[in-house]
Amino acid sequence: MRAAVLEEYEEPLAIEDVDRPEPDADGVVASVDACGVCRSDWHGWVGNWEWFDYRPPKGHILGHEPSGTVIEVGDDVETVTEGDRVAIPFNFACGHCHECRVGYENLCENHLGLGFQKGAPGAFAEEVPIPNADINAVKLPDSVDPVEVAGMGCRFMTSYRGMAHQADVSRGEYVVVQGLGGIGLSAVHIADALGGNVIGVDLMDEKLEMAEELGAIETVNASEVDDPVAEVRDITNGGAHVSLDALGIEETCQNAIESLRTRGRHVQIGLTTKEQRGYNPLPTDTIVMNEIQVNGSSGLPPSKYGEMFRMVENGKLDPGAVITDRIDLEGVNDELAAMTDYETVGIPVVNEFA
Repeated sequence: MRAAVLEEYEEPLAIEDVDRPEPDADGVVASVDACGVCRSDWHGWVGNWEWFDYRPPKGHILGHEPSGTVIEVGDDVETVTEGDRVAIPFNFACGHCHECRVGYENLCENHLGLGFQKGAPGAFAEEVPIPNADINAVKLPDSVDPVEVAGMGCRFMTSYRGMAHQADVSRGEYVVVQGLGGIGLSAVHIADALGGNVIGVDLMDEKLEMAEELGAIETVNASEVDDPVAEVRDITNGGAHVSLDALGIEETCQNAIESLRTRGRHVQIGLTTKEQRGYNPLPTDTIVMNEIQVNGSSGLPPSKYGEMFRMVENGKLDPGAVITDRIDLEGVNDELAAMTDYETVGIPVVNEFA
């Protein structure tokens, strides 16, 4: 089968023929219907994240936002059958650790990072293996488009968890989103659907315009104002109730927290690069004196996919609205290169593999 293989960091992925996968006894193999190209793929491509064991080894297939159709089923699989259309989480769960047993499969103590860790080859390929398929292969409703679900894969579902669960956005609350890449734009759309009044902050007019199309009531171009925090606090009459840093750099993280009002809730989704190696300085005194809540968000437990799918089925969420490009496998390299300078807009999705 054809796949995009990491041979050298920051060099174009090799598009080549590799051996097709075989299912484990508890797993399945799916033909990939589509796979999003995410900034997390960029982090793997440049060789980030060895500090938490997510640096993909050379020779690894990247890609972690897939949807697929099951084509081969292991002997011990009970709930998944050949022909099922499935969503595939990027953090494969084991199903038996404490976190899995209490409904936090996204935080599985034994998880494997799809497209990042040895034992979990990614989905920039014609086929992808899914271990522990009774947990990690989530059947799609008939009305949900598989390409749109690929856009959901990492960014949309992590933003959904951040807005709906970790921040618990309520009707009429102000929500500020710092960084309008795929995560940020997804969060704008989701927070709007939950009843929030969303302000988007970025440096690119094209991303700000898309945020407005997705429901932002106001946007701030941080390159054109003296103090983007003051702008947000003015728009929100004293500060947002919820903030999200979708990028992970020091400036956006600090600005997001400083934009909050007393007892605000901050959600961190953006991850760091090799320059920061996992650490950003935070406005500690602001957090303490204003009793700010700081929450992380990483994926969505497969057991919670149903609530997100129901919002899609009933027209309250439209993950396809965040998809900007449908590309072939060769196009992945151009998207990764463009991410170095933050030039991509929305979510590009691979849907041609042959």
